[in-house]
Amino acid sequence: MRHLLTTIALLFSMVCSAQCPATNTAFNSGEHLEYDLYFNWKFIWFKVGSAEMDIKQVSYKNEPAYRAYLITRGSKTADRYFVMRDTLTSYVTKDLVPLHYVKAAFEGKSYRKDEVSYTYTSEGTHVDMSYKKNERPTVFRSVDIPDCAYDMISMLLKARSFDSSKFKKGDCIEFMMADGKDCTLQKIIFRGKKNFTNEHTDEKYRCLVFSFVEVEDNDEKEIVTFYITDDANHLPVRLDLNLRFGSAKAFLINAKGVRNPQTSLLK
Repeated sequence: MRHLLTTIALLFSMVCSAQCPATNTAFNSGEHLEYDLYFNWKFIWFKVGSAEMDIKQVSYKNEPAYRAYLITRGSKTADRYFVMRDTLTSYVTKDLVPLHYVKAAFEGKSYRKDEVSYTYTSEGTHVDMSYKKNERPTVFRSVDIPDCAYDMISMLLKARSFDSSKFKKGDCIEFMMADGKDCTLQKIIFRGKKNFTNEHTDEKYRCLVFSFVEVEDNDEKEIVTFYITDDANHLPVRLDLNLRFGSAKAFLINAKGVRNPQTSLLK
């Protein structure tokens, strides 16, 4: 489950545009999404926790902004084996430009905190990052990006408004992501379209399917396959995760305050 927060937040980060501002067409203040998390153990799927994402309009440094948070928590049963309490919070402008990001993660017996702040100049984006794990000293780093840089949640918010009709099967898109330690290129591959029936809610969706791939020493490893609704909302409805210690899945079970008609929902 360690990769779950990263993959949920990366599932819409399909393109990095040279123009940071963008028009939001996918969500409104008040959107709230809820997920059930499952883990595979010896061919049996067990529910191990839940996740929720919430978006609100707020004031950030006296300017209107969106605040989005993503919370993942393990169940009491799962806590006996592995404790997981993770919270990600991101602030973006009304035109989806990243402002500030914080991730606080308590996983197993380890606690870590990542923080990212953005400053914009005529030459691009200046990114200040910090990383702290347990009682170790905080590590600080700054980088300059000629175009745009995003954290996991701000990428999610912006990319939900992209025109998915332009994607072709096999398209590979790279983008820059800041995570508190560094700012690196990531890769997403479009796998095509597929209908998905959520066996936990009996709802059937028309979806776009993507894979998040990690690249290390020219070796590619598929970390997650995710399904997003093929409509103006681009809601993540399913994630299939390949973890170091097994397989996990996340399913959307409830969506409130959705901005657009859910035209991908099949009857």
